[in-house]
Amino acid sequence: ADCLQHCLGSRLGAAPSAHRASRTIRRDFEQREPYNYLQVAFFQLKKLDQAVSAAHTFFVANPQHLQMREDIEKYRRMSGVKSDNFRDLEATPHWEAYEAGVQHYNADEYLQAVARLEESLTEALSALEECRALCEGPWEDEDEEEEEDMQPGLYEAIAAHYIQVLKCRQQCVLEIATKPGRISATEDFIPSHLDLLQFAYDQVGNQALAAECAASYLLFYPTDEPMLEKMKQYRTELGEDTAVTARESIQHYVQRSLMEKKLIYYAVEHLGGTFNDPDLWTPDELIPESLKEKHREDQEKQKQETLDVEESEKRGPLPFEGIAVTMDSRQMNGTQRVVFDRVLTESECKDLLRLTKAAGEAGDGYRARRSPHTPHERFEGLTVLKAMQLAQNGDVDWRDAKLLLQASEKSRRIIESYFTPGKKLHFSFTHLVCRTAVDEEQEGRMDLSHPVHADNCLLDPEGQECWREPPAYVYRDYSGILYLNDDFQGGGLFFTEMDTVTVTAEVHPKCGRLVAFSSGKENPHGVWAVSRGRRCAVALWYTHSQEHAEQERVKAEELMEQRAVEQDQPDGEERQASHRGRSSSELPVSSGGARPTSRRHKPGSDRTQQPKELRARDEF
Repeated sequence: ADCLQHCLGSRLGAAPSAHRASRTIRRDFEQREPYNYLQVAFFQLKKLDQAVSAAHTFFVANPQHLQMREDIEKYRRMSGVKSDNFRDLEATPHWEAYEAGVQHYNADEYLQAVARLEESLTEALSALEECRALCEGPWEDEDEEEEEDMQPGLYEAIAAHYIQVLKCRQQCVLEIATKPGRISATEDFIPSHLDLLQFAYDQVGNQALAAECAASYLLFYPTDEPMLEKMKQYRTELGEDTAVTARESIQHYVQRSLMEKKLIYYAVEHLGGTFNDPDLWTPDELIPESLKEKHREDQEKQKQETLDVEESEKRGPLPFEGIAVTMDSRQMNGTQRVVFDRVLTESECKDLLRLTKAAGEAGDGYRARRSPHTPHERFEGLTVLKAMQLAQNGDVDWRDAKLLLQASEKSRRIIESYFTPGKKLHFSFTHLVCRTAVDEEQEGRMDLSHPVHADNCLLDPEGQECWREPPAYVYRDYSGILYLNDDFQGGGLFFTEMDTVTVTAEVHPKCGRLVAFSSGKENPHGVWAVSRGRRCAVALWYTHSQEHAEQERVKAEELMEQRAVEQDQPDGEERQASHRGRSSSELPVSSGGARPTSRRHKPGSDRTQQPKELRARDEF
């Protein structure tokens, strides 16, 4: 460590500030923030090709950045911009090869997949060695300042330093498994290469290399039954006398990693401290008995998302009569999806549509503007609080604003009883939204009304992942759309595979239809372009977390209660006096606030319906 410090000082200067950046600066570079500035600067300098490359490089790491998405779309329409200008200037070799290999794999192009996945594995192991080398040297911790009277002795200092180096080396696998610009790593990144490769080699008829990859995979998961069956098949095909061994590079990787884990766990058990094991494949017998419970808790936490999905398949009875389940998860070729009909009457749909018109005329909170997702549509939105405030000012009918509260609460109770009986769902956000086609902007249109996305994670179609991290709304658990009309063209909801192009189900809007689904990676979805007319719906998001409950809704309900007191009239009498034909019993108001997947078998191959192919913009 002292030697390294000396070298840094002689090459870069004695002052630490000369070659050490703050965590804030490092984080900005990790998120590629400089490219956001660079694309503007290059554009002002009229260096269009460099501006496009900078914009694309930033967008790859920040796919939910709406302004950059809009800028990218503008660049695509500019003359002189070529497709090869959209290149990732920060692409790491192993990630570039990995994503290309997965794309070939999913397209059944196994020969090309083998070449790119082998390249990715080689580059990933090389990047791992570089990362491990950087773990040497003095340990830096900007958050903790050592007190003078707490300086360790020589042997304690040596042990502490070496333990930190070992932990750092172990975390390197997370660094290479994390796509640039992301926070979360791809689980089992190295084993997944071997899993994909064994299947691909088998498909191209190279059973010898398929067996080698299978044997290498079994070093990580020696009791994996499907892979053991494949090994038995390969031995039969190759002959029992043929020696099948794991790759030497993988044997070295596993043996070295296990030795380091053993040392770290010994240190944690006897010297204290913690260790977040980055691998799911760590053998249980390697972990000391005193630490196994903590390890199991960590493993259970990782599996919790899957368990939640399985548990929530238990359905409860619907709380209202007359509502029909039109399509369930099985009919929609997915999980945690459902379509209800007759949630609203025709009269109630008309009243809510009138609310959108009156709010628009009031010119406050519901102004039409270009959609944040496409320049070919106008977008209008009204929250429940804004609706109540407009009613208070006399700009809209109180009964229409109240109906918005009641219809959204009815939807909440339906979704809660169907997906999570006994577990409270709170409103996260409620939005009455209309999308209107811009007539003069429809010719040659190729985009969507809303690009394919997931509601609580950042969708990464190339890596077949969805990163549950900010800026995604990670606390959202369920989503719903309550449709108000169908007198428009396009605008249907569709679900896709993780690749965002293979459509698995479609839902056509109509008055009173409620589509609901879990908000995670199992339900990527988008909205077809509205090519004519105006599509209106109530968009609903829910959470189990009370701390993320919709505060605007609480204020809106308070305004409604004040109105009831001012009228000095029971809610039922007010509704009965209305000639609109709504039923207060139908629309109640409550105080409710707001191991990785294996690719041995092709995803979606057992679906009973043939998937459709979606061809949209390249960025989807």
